[in-house]
Amino acid sequence: MCLDHTLSIDVSDAADDFETRFVDMLNGGALCLMTSIGHRTGLFDAMADGHARTSAALADIAGLQERYVREWLGAMVTGGFVTFDADDRTYLLPATHAACLTRAATPNNLAAIAEYIPVLGQVEDDLVDCFAQGGGVPYERYPRFHEVMAEDSGQTVLPALLDDILPLAPGLIQRLEDGIDVLDLGCGRGRAVNMLASAFPNSRFFGFDLSEDAIQFAKNEAAAHRLDNAYFVAHDLSHFDEDAEPDRFDLVLTFDAIHDQGAPDRLLKGIRKTLRADGHYLAQDIKGSSNLDENMDHPIAPLLYTISTMHCMTVSLAQGGAGLGAMWGRELAERMFHDAGFSRVEVHELEHDIQNNYYLCAASPHDDGV
Repeated sequence: MCLDHTLSIDVSDAADDFETRFVDMLNGGALCLMTSIGHRTGLFDAMADGHARTSAALADIAGLQERYVREWLGAMVTGGFVTFDADDRTYLLPATHAACLTRAATPNNLAAIAEYIPVLGQVEDDLVDCFAQGGGVPYERYPRFHEVMAEDSGQTVLPALLDDILPLAPGLIQRLEDGIDVLDLGCGRGRAVNMLASAFPNSRFFGFDLSEDAIQFAKNEAAAHRLDNAYFVAHDLSHFDEDAEPDRFDLVLTFDAIHDQGAPDRLLKGIRKTLRADGHYLAQDIKGSSNLDENMDHPIAPLLYTISTMHCMTVSLAQGGAGLGAMWGRELAERMFHDAGFSRVEVHELEHDIQNNYYLCAASPHDDGV
């Protein structure tokens, strides 16, 4: 690493710029790790009231060990997250930073997104082996991924679900109020299903996911809220084109799920099969192009390609699957939806969400309502 400027080396301006960027990147990666720790331990939340405190006082409030808190604060101060008063040895989280780093800031809590970095880092050894030998890293190697995904979707999908996402399908809210059958595939911890079951007690909601742990979590949450119209099943969706019950559901949902599948084409055909004639399929998936050169200006493209490499693509390949990856893109998505039998595919973008597209698919070529 060329950090010693005392060496007599003729370095171009471009190399200087890249070196500076690389050092910034190293600091940024370190701060992501510290941000994740600050989120998980509740340290940011403990500092959200805007009061300056010593490291000992903060540790006491958060119920943590002072020595660790003090070292964490060192990273936060030098990284510009937290201010430090050297005279009285106190630390303060500015209100503008708290608005991006605390649970009270949801849906704008960026600290929750930082969790992806350490979670993905856990499988680096496995992934390096895959680069050399092929195959993939299976779901069970990601013990916290469902937890982080649930928190992420809790900021992007859930707050917009009732007011922005469901209204993309004309008349859907009224039908949900009257009572219809809804299926969420790749439901994870079932937060969307349970939210909808609570909001629309006359409708029936079903969630399928490969992870038994995630399904159990969803069941427990449904039981805690006494939701008798929410049902969850641990189910492998690899053969959904064969498993799907024909004409069973009025609405099928997938949230950030298709590109992870081992057999996404078969899943999409199963979705078309299980939809009733007037049914709709509503999919949220990563916003991007299938063409790399068209993603050059995407604000979080490096992050999305990294998540894809270290999770989305590899979990599919672990099943001997297609390995679409998170950045499979709008062009391929639309083509696959049409190939599955959907004659009408609409693509919507929501103002609050730079990360996702929302696809509304129907068998009818005309907008007859839902």
